[in-house]
Amino acid sequence: MLVSDYNYELPEERIAKFPPKERGSTRLLVLDRKTGAIQDSYYRNLDAFLQPGDVLILNDTRVMQSRLFCTLPDGRKRELIVLEKHGDEPQRVMYRGKLHEGDKLTLRNDERAEKGTFQSGVIVIKKILGNGIAEVESATPLVELAERFGTVPLPPYLHRDATESDKKRYQTVWAKYMGSAAAPTASLNMTNELLKRLQNKGVIVKHLTLHVGLGTFLPIRSDKVEDHHMHSEWYHIPEDTLDAIKNKEGRIVALGTTVARTLEYYAKTGKTEGEDDIFIYPGFEFQLIDALITNYHAPKSTVLMLAAAFAGWDYLKAAYDHAIAEKYNFLSYGDSMLIH
Repeated sequence: MLVSDYNYELPEERIAKFPPKERGSTRLLVLDRKTGAIQDSYYRNLDAFLQPGDVLILNDTRVMQSRLFCTLPDGRKRELIVLEKHGDEPQRVMYRGKLHEGDKLTLRNDERAEKGTFQSGVIVIKKILGNGIAEVESATPLVELAERFGTVPLPPYLHRDATESDKKRYQTVWAKYMGSAAAPTASLNMTNELLKRLQNKGVIVKHLTLHVGLGTFLPIRSDKVEDHHMHSEWYHIPEDTLDAIKNKEGRIVALGTTVARTLEYYAKTGKTEGEDDIFIYPGFEFQLIDALITNYHAPKSTVLMLAAAFAGWDYLKAAYDHAIAEKYNFLSYGDSMLIH
């Protein structure tokens, strides 16, 4: 199976560069994965497509301010993205520009400098791992440095720096447990008002945690899908969510690919906490989820392949072609799909 088989033409103007003015005002394409039937709607109407007894599961991870701007001793600027940390393993970052082992990078918080409380931090490059990833060390934990000096880790395809609005909008309304280097983006369109309407209808809303990290960032570099290896990401499924799954009367609805991967990894292994490295692509047999709410994904990406595995590539490609023709907005700040 070739990676190039999962490609499509994404016009630049279809990429949402900013969040919608009002959270939840985005569009929703509803795709029947049994027939390929397509229905155009709005995200705020999601409650019309879920039924009493359905279990809607959300990812309650919180995005770190993991984008760090720093300088080398000679003044050259570099940019780092703090990646999730697994247990006792060394801390890792993604970086832009050339770096060498032993380089010392100085962080600076200009806002605090202007207020007369200048702060700085130093990160040392310990080991270059390749693919723009390095092991680093610092006297202060990187998570703490990120909160002190960092900014919102917007995807690079947005070609802009984060604004004050992004601090709120690149985060779900229920974000709780700090640890992600990117947002679970299908959840960015969900509002408290819509969640309340869903619950009033009898939809059971539960949470799990998966810290989004390296597996989301790295592109597929192999020609064959089967040769790609997903990097692990930490997850936890609480007891009340497991109880809701085991006692379900309706469907299991995953809000986002992070939730889908976590639930299917649990179904495969029986483990409720640990490191999830599952790679879902066409041919995968889903054991747990019955419906998936997801955004539109980049060509040849692992998340596109997950959606293709659930919907069937022919049906998903037709839905993407329809969305482009109807001027839906794509990627992190864009519109969504319900595949059921």
